[in-house]
This record gives sequence, C-alpha cells and structure tokens, in this order.
Amino acid sequence: MANRPKVFVARRIPDAGLNIVTGATDATVWPDELPPPRDELLRAVAGCDGVLTLLTDRVDDEFLDAAGPQLKVVSNYAVGFDNVDVPACTARGIPVGNTPGVLTETTADLAFALMMAAARRLPEGDRYVRAGKWKTWGPMLLLGPDVHGAAIGIVGFGRIGQAVARRAAGFGMKILYHDVHQADPAVEAEHSATFLPLEKLLAQADFVSLHVNLTPETRGLINAEKLGWMKPTAVLVNTSRGPVVDGAALATALRDGQIFAAGLDVTDPEPIATDDPLLSLDNCLVVPHIASASYATRSKMAEMAAANLVAGLRGDRLPTPVNPEVYDRA
Repeated sequence: MANRPKVFVARRIPDAGLNIVTGATDATVWPDELPPPRDELLRAVAGCDGVLTLLTDRVDDEFLDAAGPQLKVVSNYAVGFDNVDVPACTARGIPVGNTPGVLTETTADLAFALMMAAARRLPEGDRYVRAGKWKTWGPMLLLGPDVHGAAIGIVGFGRIGQAVARRAAGFGMKILYHDVHQADPAVEAEHSATFLPLEKLLAQADFVSLHVNLTPETRGLINAEKLGWMKPTAVLVNTSRGPVVDGAALATALRDGQIFAAGLDVTDPEPIATDDPLLSLDNCLVVPHIASASYATRSKMAEMAAANLVAGLRGDRLPTPVNPEVYDRA
C-alpha cells in the first residue's frame, strides 16, 4: 500500500496487534482508558478507510454515514458483534471481522472460576479476613455447596459451553445442557452430556452456566419465572452477555434465597451502576467483563483484529468475516 490508508482504532489494544496496524496504516488510536464519546467517535471515523472497534462502539448507519463511502472494513476486537449493525454494513459492501475461537478456553476458565468462587464464597471469605472478623475456625463458617459431583447445566453448548463441560468432567460433574439445536450424538458422547429442555435443566442443575449469544430470543432469557425454576441451592454464572439475565429479577432471587449465589462477568448495563441492588448482596460476585483477560488471549485477539483490518484495506478477504455474504454480493 503505497498510500497509507487512514484508520481509527477505538482504544489501545495489545502491541502484538497494534504494531501491525501502525506499521501498515496512518492510524489514530484513541488514547483514553474510557471509550470515545459518541460525538468524538463519529468525528474520529470521518474519512477513514478502516476502523478497529470494540464492543463499546456502536456501528450503525449513523456511524457508517459519518465515516463516508470510502470505508472498506470494520474490524471488531471481540468474538461478539452485537454492537455492529451487520446488515447495514453488508448493504454497503463493507466486510465486518471479529476474533472467534481464541477466547474459548480462557472464557471457560473464568466461568469455572466464577462458579467455584461463588459456591465456596471466596469473596466473602476474603472480606471477612480483611475486616478482622476471623477469630477462630468454626464448623458453620461460610458454608457452601460442593462443586465436585454436582450437576452443571450449560445453556448454550457451543465452543465455550463444551470447554466448560471438559472442565466439569474433571470434577466428576453430571453434565446437562440446553441449546436451540441438540448437539450431534458424537459430541454428546464425547462430553457425556445430556440434552434437556430449559425448564428441566434449570430444575435439576446445581450450577447453571450461560454461554448464549445475545439475540432478541435470548434477551431476558433468565427472568423471574426461570429463576423460580432453579434450586434454592443453585449457583448461576453468566459470562455471555449482560442482557441475557434480568438483573432486577436476579437481585430479588438472591436476596430472597430463591437461589444460593451468582457469579457475573457481564451486566446490563456495563459498567454496572454503583447503586445497583446486585452490588449490595454478599452472594453476588461481579467482575468487570474480564473473561478473555489473559495476556496470551488478548494479544491473539489483537493480532486477529489487525489481520482483518489490513486484509480489508487491501481488498482481500478477511480471515474471519462475520458477513461472508458481502463477498457474494461483490
């Protein structure tokens, strides 16, 4: 590329990908820790040939109009892309890239960590010690359910759900799952997993781990009714998307002892408000959307996002396109 294309990177990403972008383009990188405000974002993308966005950046017709007709590619630094109006991009012939696959094992690690921490009340225990309350060993202190040998219900049995199942197998757990489509019998056999309708899964599972995409059908999937189907000893874990769970209903269920505990990597909205009822509950563990936050995974995501961006600028097919139909249109 003799004339370096103009691109905007909506937040600083790991050097493994950022160096590729800055080496091949005339790049402007948003320098702040917080995402660019909407008006700043629209000004920044004006005249750009490519943009590298995050889940916090809404890519819609307004965004695309602000960028201009020369925009060649949108590269999203995430496996999810619910922040991008993909049909709008496709209608304009703009390929959209994401970073699938690389997050699978790291996200499954965090889902399992949240499950164990919530069950064994680790955050409570840490606060208890730091507050100077630990005076002696006590037989009734901070009791919680066992993880080993328990039944886990995995809602969404794709790559991450199956990775969680592999970890659960190591703890001798009974693996139940629900998905819109039942898995191939070979996949079920590989994980010793049993398909159940959602109502039966929620009623039988000691732990429920959510791994669904955010769609109109999954928004509010876990609501007051569904929480009522769960055991009072059950633990809910969400590493998918915040709006999959009705936060107000979850707060009520946790407060009233309808379920035992929850571990959340995602909330609705993000960040969660400091006065949200969930944050007042000892039996709710909330972390700030860090499922993919390992050095190796975030660096690989950066490399993939950079590869999509550069390929799109060159007019090549993106390595991981969200809308491959854009090439059929062309």
